[in-house]
Amino acid sequence: MPVVKMYTTAVCPYCIRAKQILQSKGVTQIDEIRVDLHPGEREQMMQITGRRTVPQIFIGDTHVGGHDDLVALDGRGGLMPLLAGA
Repeated sequence: MPVVKMYTTAVCPYCIRAKQILQSKGVTQIDEIRVDLHPGEREQMMQITGRRTVPQIFIGDTHVGGHDDLVALDGRGGLMPLLAGA
C-alpha cells in the first residue's frame, strides 16, 4: 500500500472525516503533517498543491486533493485502485 500523507489541523472536521474514510478502506497509517503546529508546512503545502485549505491528501505521489475530492474519487471507484498501488 502506498504511503498516505495528509496535511491537517487539530480541529478540522473534514480532516477527521477524511481519516475515517481512509481507515474504512484499510489504511492503517496516515502520515499527518499538522500545519497548525508548523506554519512552514502550510507554505510548503500551498506551493505543492496551490491550495491553502486542509485536508490535502496524497496517496503515494498522487495529490488527491481535499475531503470532497476524496469522496468524489471513491464515488468514481478510483480510491481502492490508488490505495492498492495501481
